Amino acid sequence: MVAPLFEVMGAKAVHCGAAGAGQSAKICNNMILGVTMIATCEAFALADKLGLSRDRLYDVVSTSSGQSWSVTSYCPAPGVGPVSPADNDYRPGFAAELMLKDLTLAQTAADLADADTPTGALARDIYRRFVEEEDGRGRDFSAILPRFAARTRPKGRGET
Repeated sequence: MVAPLFEVMGAKAVHCGAAGAGQSAKICNNMILGVTMIATCEAFALADKLGLSRDRLYDVVSTSSGQSWSVTSYCPAPGVGPVSPADNDYRPGFAAELMLKDLTLAQTAADLADADTPTGALARDIYRRFVEEEDGRGRDFSAILPRFAARTRPKGRGET
């Protein structure tokens, strides 16, 4: 069997089912990752604007309900948490273009399955703008943090 080869390749091998199920799991997982990274970056940018240090936000979030892989293993804030692409000028560990590809695949699958994934669709649209219209091409997918840090809220949004 090929199981011993899979065990050498990664920390964990999971049999997901029939042919294609592994790809389905991958795009679902990466949809979660893309959405989570966007939320993480938005929160760090908001903390900046509220005057909260990134280190203090990391200390809180990494040990409480906001904890995620995007925070504790791949923190998008340079100099915060374990070493990540943010500490190397956002040179890609996982390129923004690859995240866009996976989010697009997830939305194609959602369309075919008639699944409602509005947050996944929004994440795809944000990464599409980041890669195609902004400075995301050739950068790590976590480089979306400087994008949010530099931006202000569009006029008319958030008013009640």
